Amino acid sequence: MVLLTQKLGIRILLGLLIFLFILEVQCLGIAGERVPHEEKWGIYALDIPTEDVYLIYSSPDRISGLQINSTGNTFAFSQRFGGDDTDDEEICAILLDGTNYRRLTNNTVLDTYPVWSPDGSLIAFLSWRDETMDIYTMDTDGSNVNKLYDSGFHDGDIHWLHNTIVFTRNSQIWMMNDDGTGAHQITDLPRAGEWGKAVLPFGDYDPRLNPDGTVIAFERMVDDESSHGNYDIFVINVDGSHETALTATGYTQGLPKWSNKGDKILYEVAAAGETGIFELYVMNADGLNSYSITPEYFPANFLCHSPVFSPDDTIIYFVGEWWEQETGFGLILVISGFFLALMMKKMTTGRGSQRS
Repeated sequence: MVLLTQKLGIRILLGLLIFLFILEVQCLGIAGERVPHEEKWGIYALDIPTEDVYLIYSSPDRISGLQINSTGNTFAFSQRFGGDDTDDEEICAILLDGTNYRRLTNNTVLDTYPVWSPDGSLIAFLSWRDETMDIYTMDTDGSNVNKLYDSGFHDGDIHWLHNTIVFTRNSQIWMMNDDGTGAHQITDLPRAGEWGKAVLPFGDYDPRLNPDGTVIAFERMVDDESSHGNYDIFVINVDGSHETALTATGYTQGLPKWSNKGDKILYEVAAAGETGIFELYVMNADGLNSYSITPEYFPANFLCHSPVFSPDDTIIYFVGEWWEQETGFGLILVISGFFLALMMKKMTTGRGSQRS
């Protein structure tokens, strides 16, 4: 009798687990149907008030570094050709309605991280054409490529506003004039460039100027307790004063973007909790009132990268990535695009980055 009861209990438990498994798969399917899906990668628009999402452009090749010009009608981004593992990454552009796709660079070197000039007439980008990653500019049709700045180190994470460009060098925030002159250091973290257990050295990354050009938001690796490191969002005045931490959650947070009004900061939160999921968050410019804007219906294998505000701050444009998932009794394993960005940084901040 006891044995029969045990067998019956096991069958009930297995039946319940199977039911939950099927329910989860069905829920993921329903959620996935609400998000347009063609290829592995895509450029999407998320309407913040309605939470509706629209597909603008889709590609089997990896897309990153999405940026929108000041008039709000054209995207620039980098795209890999020949698979995610290739080094053939080029700068591309497309209109916001998904038309007029064009490849602006076409060579055998790594071109990445495009940013628009304030008047929309030029695109600055990073290119590994010589011994180090340097900052270049070109016309919006890909012509007239010129080297703007070469520090002798790997330069990265550029942002162009007014007549100023901020960037990273040696895992620290730097600033210069947009003609490549007057480069000077802004942050001076004592452990900057020091390697620990994470994929990047301790330091500051991804600087972004606020709309009036007086404050820089950036992310800082605060510990190396995980392989990817944990990051928090900081702000600092352009003169190097009043450095302030806006987040302190123990999660990986980064890629801050200012709203066009300057009252909000959009950013990514990765590895939040034991599940390792990541979301898009918005907070006030002072770090208060932080909340997720990621719709609950987004499936777990749909990852959002490179978010940017529309000119009126009502739409979030982002790169969407569809990961093949391993699902079993509620376990879903995905890898954040934030970590892909970290791996790209590892290439450009690694040991030996200084020119000999």
